[in-house]
Amino acid sequence: MATSNLSHQIPRPFPTACLSFRPPSAVFNTRRHSPPPLQPWKCRKLTLKDETNNRFKWSIQLSLVEQSLPKSTFDMQQLVAFLYDDLPHLFDDQGIDKTAYDERVIFRDPITKHDNLSGYLFNIALLKTLFRPQFQLHWVKPTGTNEITTRWTMVMKFVLLPWKPELVFTGTSVMGINPENGKFCSHVDFWDSIEKNDYFSFEGLLDVIKQLRIYKTPDLESPKYQILKRAANYEVRQYNPFIVVETNGDKLSGSTGFNDVAGYIFGKNSTAEKIPMTTPVFTQAVDADLSKVSIQIVLPLDKETKSLPNPNQETVTLRKVEGGIAAVMKFSGKPTEDIVREKEKTLRSNIIKDGLKPQLGCLLARYNDPGRTWKFIMYICLVYALWYASP
Repeated sequence: MATSNLSHQIPRPFPTACLSFRPPSAVFNTRRHSPPPLQPWKCRKLTLKDETNNRFKWSIQLSLVEQSLPKSTFDMQQLVAFLYDDLPHLFDDQGIDKTAYDERVIFRDPITKHDNLSGYLFNIALLKTLFRPQFQLHWVKPTGTNEITTRWTMVMKFVLLPWKPELVFTGTSVMGINPENGKFCSHVDFWDSIEKNDYFSFEGLLDVIKQLRIYKTPDLESPKYQILKRAANYEVRQYNPFIVVETNGDKLSGSTGFNDVAGYIFGKNSTAEKIPMTTPVFTQAVDADLSKVSIQIVLPLDKETKSLPNPNQETVTLRKVEGGIAAVMKFSGKPTEDIVREKEKTLRSNIIKDGLKPQLGCLLARYNDPGRTWKFIMYICLVYALWYASP
């Protein structure tokens, strides 16, 4: 993942068309599907600006004589199809097709830069060794002459640390194309989680460091989700459907009713079946005042409602949660009612500012027994929301 602040002299053999990239909006606009149109070329001094966001101010001083762009000899749609097929192999054993990249490909992200193909491939190999990345490509589309933009999610685990922290990055990559040979000659990444994407970004470095903190979570099955966006203070996730056993609770931070739902999975059901434990434990409020609360345990994902035994207690019920788009905020420490409500208020404010429409209520996800709290336990405040754009 990369971004660039190219103020150095560009050697004459390097195709000037490779410098035609410009950054998309620093914070992904959920109401738009593509970056702004490419800005026109100017001779001798090329100014590349994001018209919708003044956070990026790029300028490239060219000492070359005036020259016109070579005529493109490649099929843009064919390159789009190629990236759809090739990029999912970025970190697997097959790897990307290196013949599609110019020998002098420029690579930038907020904390990394390389100026040739060997450096580009070395960076991929280093990430694969240290972080075991899981890369998901969301879309690929042309965004200008000699330019293609991709959107992705990358989830990594830093294997050198004993607790193997998970790092999440989402963003866009702007791929410049050399019109002389049809190969990719620049790859510039922009992270959703920071404002200053220019290399070298101390904000980007701090964003990496803060994700290295210790969280203790049980090694148990959890609802499946896809991370669509990771902003500075929250994530947007697409949850798959799952089933919960639930009963009435007293408050978001409370544990009233936990023994009843836990009893169901421990065998207090119509067939005395013991059901494997999962994580997290949810408390959910469905009203604006956060006063109508239920407590829930997620059931194994391979279970179907019709195949599950009935609860012995009338106050305990089974329910299928359809999933959907949710914004989540992670935190740790003791989740008092005041803290949970403050997290919900902050999360709701942030997602409204970024163009999402939150629904009523929220959930507190606890990745431990509700009766135990300590410094490194992870909690999540979750608000379902409407999102008006593809990731």
